Amino acid sequence: MILLTGGAGFIGSNLHAVLAARGLEVVIVDRLRSASKWRNLSHHPPARIVPPTELAGFLGRDPPIEIVFHLGAVSDTGATDGDLVWESNVALSLSLWEWCTQSKARFIYASSAATYGDGSAGFEDDPEANALARLKPLSLYGWSKHAFDLQVARLCARGAARPPQWVGLKFFNVYGPNEYHKGRMISVVKVKFDELMRDGVIRLFRSERPDIHDGEQRRDFIWVDDVVDVMLWLMGRPDVNGLYNLGTGQSATYLSLAKAVAEAGGRRATIEFIDMPAALAGQYQYRTEASMARLRAAGYGGNFLPVPEGVRHYIREYLSADDPYR
Repeated sequence: MILLTGGAGFIGSNLHAVLAARGLEVVIVDRLRSASKWRNLSHHPPARIVPPTELAGFLGRDPPIEIVFHLGAVSDTGATDGDLVWESNVALSLSLWEWCTQSKARFIYASSAATYGDGSAGFEDDPEANALARLKPLSLYGWSKHAFDLQVARLCARGAARPPQWVGLKFFNVYGPNEYHKGRMISVVKVKFDELMRDGVIRLFRSERPDIHDGEQRRDFIWVDDVVDVMLWLMGRPDVNGLYNLGTGQSATYLSLAKAVAEAGGRRATIEFIDMPAALAGQYQYRTEASMARLRAAGYGGNFLPVPEGVRHYIREYLSADDPYR
């Protein structure tokens, strides 16, 4: 049995699609709420969905869970409710870590590239507590993910008991199908495609740094199937433990992304630069680029889809389809 928190969400539902296709028993922990989130599971309905408020009771019955994929979180980088974010992103994660330790279940959890802050300390996924302590996240969300990474590092440094396998994955900018419920946290690929289809104008933020030109801000964009492939690989490698980046290792500019969207969408686009919203002041990352050396050294040999190819696949196979869900 597999426990998948956040299984009705973006990355979780893409992972569930593959696990369900393999005939594996998966229990999803999530809320569907009243909007369209249920459609993320419409092609592969789960046998059971456990509301997060009932998770403790479910685990208290000691179900035969072999592995926990903990992807559920408050993932809004603009979140301001510190108590809610701590409870969801740190306290719950720690309770699952402890349960997996006691129950001998493997534990793979979602961290984030937001833990790197402005990138001035680099993007090396050094799992040691002293290295993690140098990072300065810019948002409450990033800080909460960083706080749990630090707790894990300190537990391991003390030689405390731990799950038989534990892996934290620092997701970079993931894009792909089933993200449509995410509101303002939807990927820039989907946002720019919608702009292109609406009026042919793709809007990018002006740079507020003199050393970076407008549109030259960079992100490590990764296709969701590549993220899922790494998690499936980890399922087959119970000997791999630690904290790892999960990006492509190659950043792309927003300007190049916009051009890829226009080409895949088959329309001529006008690029317009707009002021950055005040809400992003002091929280905007001008560059992210994952160092992938540690994951490669652990044995992962898969290829990551280049941005133009991933954008083209997303737009033509999903966003332009009658049914864009997986």
